[in-house]
Amino acid sequence: MIRVVLDTNILFSAVFKSTGTQANLIRLIVDKQIIPCVSPATLAEYYEVLARPILHHRTVEVERILNLLTRIALLVVPTTSANAATDPDDNCFLECAEAASADYLITGNKRHFPETWKKTKIVSTREFLNALEERRKL
Repeated sequence: MIRVVLDTNILFSAVFKSTGTQANLIRLIVDKQIIPCVSPATLAEYYEVLARPILHHRTVEVERILNLLTRIALLVVPTTSANAATDPDDNCFLECAEAASADYLITGNKRHFPETWKKTKIVSTREFLNALEERRKL
């Protein structure tokens, strides 16, 4: 099964729009077609960002996504530090990806990350969905 790490901006977008590519990722998680991977640091960022006032009118969607991730995500504890993201706060996603041996790190801000990190490909949501479709054709 495909292991993925989701950047917080993916969850933020999924909360705002119940249709579209980010929402499709959440459906793939619900349908157990991909395994989300989290670490204590990535979970903390999810909770911090999704608690912002701009999302107060979306509390049901926020709670649904956070409950889903805390219930079914693969929790890993990174043992190495990363310093490759242009935004230092994003290094926790690289560390999580490495600890989880994630296939993909999915982000809306690819420019903040290297193209790959160890075995993990850094992709946009659309790139991931296209790659998943290609895998299904094989």
